[in-house]
Formats: sequence, C-alpha cells, structure tokens
Amino acid sequence: MNTADKDHHHAFYSGLQDTLGQLRESGLYKVERVLASRQGAEVVGSDGRHLINMCANNYLGLSGNEHTVQAAIQATEKYGYGLSSVRFICGTQTVHKELEAALAQFLGMEDTILYAAAFDANGGVFEPLFDAQDAIISDALNHASIIDGIRLCKAARYRYAHNDMADLEVQLQTASSEGRRHKIIVTDGVFSMDGTIAQLDKICALADRYGALVMIDECHASGFMGATGRGTHEHHNVMGRIDIITGTLGKALGGAMGGFVSSRREVIDMLRQKSRPYLFSNTLAPSIAGASLEVLKTITASTELRDRLHANTTHFRREILQLGFTIKPGTHPVVPVMLFEATVAQQFAARLYELGVLVSGFFFPVVPMGQARVRVQLSAAHSTEQINKALAAFAQAGRELRIIN
Repeated sequence: MNTADKDHHHAFYSGLQDTLGQLRESGLYKVERVLASRQGAEVVGSDGRHLINMCANNYLGLSGNEHTVQAAIQATEKYGYGLSSVRFICGTQTVHKELEAALAQFLGMEDTILYAAAFDANGGVFEPLFDAQDAIISDALNHASIIDGIRLCKAARYRYAHNDMADLEVQLQTASSEGRRHKIIVTDGVFSMDGTIAQLDKICALADRYGALVMIDECHASGFMGATGRGTHEHHNVMGRIDIITGTLGKALGGAMGGFVSSRREVIDMLRQKSRPYLFSNTLAPSIAGASLEVLKTITASTELRDRLHANTTHFRREILQLGFTIKPGTHPVVPVMLFEATVAQQFAARLYELGVLVSGFFFPVVPMGQARVRVQLSAAHSTEQINKALAAFAQAGRELRIIN
C-alpha cells in the first residue's frame, strides 16, 4: 500500500471515530443493554441487576415461556439445528409447511410464505409483484423495511401524510390520473413508535373506490389486536378485505425471529418463484418454526393472554397520565412517554435503569426531531405489582429530572 492509499485508509477510520465521538458528545449514542437471562417481564442485566423490563416487543409474554422453549427443543430434536440450504433446494421440512398453513388460517388468508426475518419479508414482497406500470402508495411513517422494499421495486412511488385519509385519496386520484395499472396502498397496521392504529376501515373503503389493493405490516399487531388476536384487520372488522399481510414471529408470536407474507395463493406462489430474500437466504430454523406453531395453538385456544395484555395497558396508561407525564393517546400496548429532547430521554432511561426499570430512549432519526421519548411496551407477563413498581420509578425519576412536579 503506497503513502496515498495509507492516508485514505486512515481517513476512513478516523472519520468514523469523529462521527462516533460527536454522537457521544451530543448524547445521541445508542447503548445496548446486555441481558444475562431469558426475555421476560423481569430480566437480569449483565451486571447482575434485576430489572422490570418495559421495553420488549414481548407482548404476550411468550419469549421466555417454558412451553415455547420446550416446543423449540422438541422441534430441534426432531428436525435438527438447521437446513444448511435455501427452501427451493433442500431446505423445506414438514414443520415449515405446517406453520405456513397455520398462519394462513389464523390470519384468514389462503397461503403464507416464511422468511428469515420480517425485514426480508417487506424487502422481498414488492419487486416480484409490481413494476414500472404500477403504483405503490405508502404511509409517510411506514417502517424502514417497507421503505427499503419499495426502493427495490420499479413501481411509481406515492407517499401520503401519516394516517391522513384525505391525502391518501389525493394520491390515489393522482395515480389513477397517471394511468397506473395496479395500485396498492401500504401501511403499518400499528405504527411502532406512536402506537397509532391504521384506519383500515377507511383505507379499505378508499381502496374499493379507486380499485386499489391493500397491504398491511402486522408486526405490532398479530397475536393480540382484535377480539381474538388476529390483528388490525380483525380490530377494524375488515378481515377478507386485505390483500397482503406481512408480519413477524419475533414479537408477540414467540419473540425469536422470522417473518412471513400471507395472501392469496397466486401471490405466494409468485414470491416463492421470484422473491430474492426467500430464494437466497437460509431456511428459517426448525426450532423457531416448531415454537411458533405452539404459540399459535396457545393463542388460538384462548384470549387470556390478549385480555391480560390489554388490561395491563389500560392500567399503565391511566396511571402514567395521573403522574403528570405526557403520552401519545391510544389503546395499544406501545405507550410513548414523551420527553421531547434527546438528552433528556437518554438521562431518563439511564436513571430508570438505576431504579430497576429497563426502557430505551428514542430520538432523531428514529423519531422526528424534538419528539424524543421512552417507549414503554406492556406485556401480558407483567404483574400488577411490577407495573406499579415501574410507575413508582417513573415518578421518582420524573421528579428528580424535573419532568413532572
């Protein structure tokens, strides 16, 4: 390597060091909390501290549940550790087909295809189905995986203001006037930063009026939204009117990893033929597929976990408001406690950790500038005592940092 090349080599790494230093100085550097236990309502940090966990996507409390763990062990004993292959070569086992069928039935769809991650599901769903003749109309606050998936597709892109039905109609009218062949409206079923529930009843009505398809990302809904936990489409009574559902096995449905797309059979068949993250990624581990099947059996047999989750959510939302905190309104177990400034969110999360409560601060660019927060996520596994202890810690930290009186 000559001198000039060495200088450029050094400049690359020194530039990264400078940027990371600026993040630390501005209070925007993200610190990962390391756990030395299973995921659950209470966890043990790597420093040995016992913490009430208020920031996991473990909505139904099944991540560390013994039945889930044993189902994963049994699947591993039967099917092995992994497939060392992709699905279409020699990487499909009966447990994968059983899970796809169970998910389709649970969601009220015809068929399902599994992916290694939900990010892959959203990244691989658009390009095989739509091209330059078509229109994708996306909510402005859709998940990053949807945004990236749309970028990989040649379809025309339209964006409507978040949850704004008037602007959605304007975009539908524009796409129609420009002669787009197929139009699809894409939205998160539940928006993870705010807990906002998409207005699927109104979206479906507009889709019918303008001849559009509807796709929803149900990562923060499958398993607990709706009367029997089917999702946002059940919550809004539009089951049977949604064309494509994407989701995850990594949140309420077990908490490990893995994603899926559910739709009509011809859609799923096309994804099996052409979806690149499916064709070029190893098969989902059989332990995850087996555990996910057990989870579906559990939540199909009873709404007990879903009901407990929503009771915990109602209790926390009521009490945190009485303490004087500002939260985003809603009914979802994602409860954004608004702190507005990034440094305050970081300080507040750090103080709560000292008080035995695990939360994470969120700030720009994850949320808009000036909208920093800690995002509380309730679980069916939380006891009332744990929630009340967490609330007491919120009160203490809030007063110490002069967030509340």
